Amino acid sequence: MTWRTALELAQWLFLAYFAGLNLAYIALTLVSVRVIGRDADARAALMLPRFFSGLEPPISVVVPAYNEQATIAGAVRSMLQLEYSSFEIVVVNDGSQDGTLDVLRREFRLVFFPEAYRVSIPTAPIRGIYRSLDHKNLRVIDKENGGKADALNAGINAARSPLFCAVDADSVLQRDSLQRVVRPFLEDPATIACGGTVRIANGCRVSDGFMEEVGMPRSWLARIQIVEYLRAFLFGRMGWSPLNAMLIVSGAFGLFRRTVVIEAGGYRRDTVGEDMELVVRLHRLYRRSRRPYRIVFVPDPICWTEAPESLRVLRSQRTRWQRGLLESLTVNRGLLFHPRGGAPGWLAFPVALVFEALGPLVEVVGYAVMVASFLLGCVSWQAFTAFLAAAVGMGLLLSASALFLEEVSFRLYKRPRHLGVLLGAMVLENVVYRQLTAWWRVVALAAWVARRPNRWGEMTRSAEWQEAPRGEGAAPAADPGLE
Repeated sequence: MTWRTALELAQWLFLAYFAGLNLAYIALTLVSVRVIGRDADARAALMLPRFFSGLEPPISVVVPAYNEQATIAGAVRSMLQLEYSSFEIVVVNDGSQDGTLDVLRREFRLVFFPEAYRVSIPTAPIRGIYRSLDHKNLRVIDKENGGKADALNAGINAARSPLFCAVDADSVLQRDSLQRVVRPFLEDPATIACGGTVRIANGCRVSDGFMEEVGMPRSWLARIQIVEYLRAFLFGRMGWSPLNAMLIVSGAFGLFRRTVVIEAGGYRRDTVGEDMELVVRLHRLYRRSRRPYRIVFVPDPICWTEAPESLRVLRSQRTRWQRGLLESLTVNRGLLFHPRGGAPGWLAFPVALVFEALGPLVEVVGYAVMVASFLLGCVSWQAFTAFLAAAVGMGLLLSASALFLEEVSFRLYKRPRHLGVLLGAMVLENVVYRQLTAWWRVVALAAWVARRPNRWGEMTRSAEWQEAPRGEGAAPAADPGLE
């Protein structure tokens, strides 16, 4: 085989891969459009008075925190104002090196509170348990550092409710988030996990833990991530949910049945993608044992989180996500094409493996092959230009589909200027951003193959979107608590 023949073969393979990738995404988009339309009545029903009886299952909101002094107070305030009949908040300080624990003590008047602590899942040693004098449903677990998964496991051990909601410490929840995310558990007892939508908080205004105004960030990097998040949630996870084949519930906001997670062994501490790994493991365990279950995505429970605004922090985040994806698929490879794997094992897992885990490598190599073919005269400039136009154009079409779903469903960005900015961000995402993140993910893939140690990196938070607490004249936060 000559080098020219090899290049031509590589071109055809890349074009076939490119066509398969986009056909899969188009199929998910069509499913999402149908789901959003069907779900509209259910969302409207939640607006009716007395929809909830007060007999809903209690929920423990578990908040792992490591060096989160800039955002932890606002996040806890937003959770204290959640509209739900019975819930508690369990903040787990995972050996923070900054003033996270001091902020919690000062803002919520914590006192040391000795109580029974049952170790259902092994964790790093617990230093102490604190309770708020102002909010009877707020507790803080102080422990030695063990990582996010270890902190979540400690929170699960301390939780008193049948359901627990894992929430990142830099996140702010809508007041009705728990009411909405618990809906699948009320509709079907077989539901074991449910995830909601995560949105970008940069540029918004949050006061006293409440989202007062949805805005647009000043950073184009954050603006691009708005479009990226819309696509990931509104037709990625929404498309897989009706098939019961969703492989990830975001670690920033997800509701789980506590006994199920304990039975599965809790979150794995030896992976950086503990949120996805847990969900894939639950699919594997339940499929193999032939037990009925549902893992659901509900688009309207919204969690707001801060996105990176520097390339250094974004690179650290995306390489970590890629590493977590690879680890999650590898340790649960028994699900792939298992006779009882169903849609998760025969559809979602192969798509995640071929198009997500290996996709960045194919994309980078494909661009390199096309450039080499053009420079060596194997491809005309017309064909080369058509290839680039098709690659970018299809990406623009998928991003535009996500914006369309947002506009016809939730329409959080109401100003015409915001829509114009997002259209500009959509172009930048497909012309520069996607290629850059693909390269970072290839580097992460190489590091994983070389078995280099996991590194979480550091997520620098500005918390500029959070306003300082109001003065003494402000109304006190709701405190429904657990009786």
